[in-house]
Amino acid sequence: MVKTRIVIWLMVLFGMCLVPVSGLMAEEAKKVEEAPVGKPSEETKKAEEPKVTGSGSIGFYNRYIFRGYEIGTENLVAQPSLSASYKGFTASFWGNYDSNQRSSTSASFANEGRSGMDEVDVTLSYTYAIQKLSLTGGYIYYNLKYAQDTEEFFFGLAYDMIGKPSITVYQDVNSYPGTYVNFALAHSFSLPKDISLDLGASFGYFAGKGKYWKTYEPITGDYTGSKYKGFHDGMVKAGLTIPVTKAFSIQPMVQYWFPLSSDAKKTYGYNPETGRKVTYNPNGYVKDNFVYGIGFSYSF
Repeated sequence: MVKTRIVIWLMVLFGMCLVPVSGLMAEEAKKVEEAPVGKPSEETKKAEEPKVTGSGSIGFYNRYIFRGYEIGTENLVAQPSLSASYKGFTASFWGNYDSNQRSSTSASFANEGRSGMDEVDVTLSYTYAIQKLSLTGGYIYYNLKYAQDTEEFFFGLAYDMIGKPSITVYQDVNSYPGTYVNFALAHSFSLPKDISLDLGASFGYFAGKGKYWKTYEPITGDYTGSKYKGFHDGMVKAGLTIPVTKAFSIQPMVQYWFPLSSDAKKTYGYNPETGRKVTYNPNGYVKDNFVYGIGFSYSF
């Protein structure tokens, strides 16, 4: 008897909930009937109009690593960025400000110990989506203070599934001709208060194509060997995205970089003139490195 009463009350409550819903549905149906056929409403037009979207960010980290190469060595670096997108096209600017510029096996500063912006990258790209598959192609100009300026074209594929796998091929067409292939994975887990735990990993392969990439030979004591190529750098990372507002978020993170092959980390003692390691790869070597810091991002 008690169960029967409970069922009756639930049916009554359910029917009471359906009354306003059915009324709203009737009103919406009436609006659809009254709307001119083939002429979308002003609200629909505004929703369909493409908008310019973008973001601005700045991060503060303990060093700057690029594809496994150590550019900023154990210094505070600031990395500002700005991007804007419209109808699949994106233009972005990224920079690295080093508080204490010091030369390494991968970077050469004319005036060590100074602070300043040592890199500004300009990227132009276009992304085309086919259901869950995204195709992206673009161009990057590298303005560098520690090496010669150079340019790259790139093309990438990304698939929207668990792990968000992507593969991107970069082709340097200027100062350092070569092909860099990067495979990446990323996944975010939802935490309380709209916070997300962001995990990622990437793995790179490089093949040098110009004279610059000749490797070091101990017999000749110079870079006279075959061109450098092979599995190069690996990286795993973890971070948090903490929303402060709908547009502004804070992102603490940590990365661990490591070599993927013996050639990537190979060295031959020290150069007595510079005090730095002599590397098999003419552009430097990949070693175990931790990068940590915090970023601030605003989207519009």
